[in-house]
Amino acid sequence: MMSTKAFTLVSAVEQELLVGDKEQGHIECVECCGKNLYVGTSDCIIYHFLLEERALPTGTATFSATKQLHRHLGFRKPVSELRAASALNRLLVLCDNSITLVNMMSLEPVPSGARIKGAMALALNENPVSGDPFCVEVCIISVKRRTVQVFLVFEDRVQIVREVSTPEQPLAVAVDGHFLCLALTTQYIILNYNTGVAQDLFPYCGDEKRPIVKRIGRQEFLLAGPGGLGMFATVAGISQRAPVHWSENVIGAAVCFPYVIALDNEFITVHSMLDQQQKQTLPFKEGHILQDFEGRVIVATSKGVYILVPLPLEKQIQDLLASRRVEEALVLAKGARRNIPKEKFQVMYRRILQQAGFIQFAQLQFLEAKELFRSGQLDVRELISLYPFLLPTSSSFTRSHPPLHEYADLNQLTQGDQEKMAKCKRFLMSYLNEVRSTEVANGYKEDIDTALLKLYAEADHDSLLDLLVTENSCLLTDSAAWLEKHKKLESKFSPGDLWMNSRTVLIQTILSLALRNTLKPSLSI
Repeated sequence: MMSTKAFTLVSAVEQELLVGDKEQGHIECVECCGKNLYVGTSDCIIYHFLLEERALPTGTATFSATKQLHRHLGFRKPVSELRAASALNRLLVLCDNSITLVNMMSLEPVPSGARIKGAMALALNENPVSGDPFCVEVCIISVKRRTVQVFLVFEDRVQIVREVSTPEQPLAVAVDGHFLCLALTTQYIILNYNTGVAQDLFPYCGDEKRPIVKRIGRQEFLLAGPGGLGMFATVAGISQRAPVHWSENVIGAAVCFPYVIALDNEFITVHSMLDQQQKQTLPFKEGHILQDFEGRVIVATSKGVYILVPLPLEKQIQDLLASRRVEEALVLAKGARRNIPKEKFQVMYRRILQQAGFIQFAQLQFLEAKELFRSGQLDVRELISLYPFLLPTSSSFTRSHPPLHEYADLNQLTQGDQEKMAKCKRFLMSYLNEVRSTEVANGYKEDIDTALLKLYAEADHDSLLDLLVTENSCLLTDSAAWLEKHKKLESKFSPGDLWMNSRTVLIQTILSLALRNTLKPSLSI
């Protein structure tokens, strides 16, 4: 698969911002909420930074981080996990098997001292079921053997909701509504904590590598499966997408639609969720954290924090079209529908279809081009204008800007190849004949019929008479001149030939009548 540039990797927090002049611990975890970036370290310190983003003309961005403050939590253990609950202005801090609530701005623990004890890991429910806007739902893996617990966390207190036993010791968890997706010692399962019903997914060996369990959307999860596969699973225990192929030693995963991003010891790899193909590889050594936060993807080593900045989807699509990768561009464009307002998407998608149509046309893939032109509602004059002198002299048409293709005319497109030019002209004849009586021709009938007459006359096509003797919108002056240019001159035929060639005689009769202005502006007789 050819490379796609979907992301650029930029630095956000350098080592100097974390250490200053003193020895410091390693980065253990990160959390990002809007412009607020939090870093937890191995020596029990939380750092708070403000991120400022500056857009670049290339469509990417750079980031600068300003340190706000840092606070030591008073333990001798690493800060294992950080989760922001912005609605409560609280940061949930997992350290030494205890979840502490701290203020997001001051990093001070809440005065009540509320905390959840006995936690090995936690996950926030992004599809909460409580209906209370003044709390967040948290699921933890308990230090109690084979146990998960569900809590409601308020500004200054916590409340246990449910405790559920699991068939094996859980190692990782993600939650959606009432559904827990759990990595156990030997398998992944979906567990409805409200009903207690469990659904086995597939085997997994927790002793060999780190499990990955990630919620990627409503009732859907991403898991690190056997054989280096990134597996998708719904709460019903089925997969609605084909797996993506990762390396065997993936240690983290993130989603930035329409891409799945994976981290291993040496690389960051980017796969499309739309066609499951690998699109990009970025070298990145010593990484151990990869997470996404509201569309922002963060990766970290033990010393620094970096951001994967996505290129705008429209630029990615245009890059694919420029590389003649039509199918990939169309798949990506369709996938972009969910992230773009409906009206803007429709305008963008029509243009992409038109561009794709011209790419297929230039490759003489006429059936594909015709379907793309129709689907993209192409102004047919864009196509006619490629053929020199076919548009009537009265036409006020100007090509789309920015242009839909790179060609000045058919001569450039075919590089003067007469056989290719003939094929292109036959295609246009067929296409114009098909669309002239449809809504595609509305407002452009004079342009279409005049171009069709010129093509028929130049090719000495049998359909010329059919066009002339039926109702048409051919422009008289252009058509008469073109018929004169391409008529069969009497000097080239014997009287017998002319009598036999009734078609030529009729054309010449029409021409003489037209030149004497006995016809109406239409060339109908």
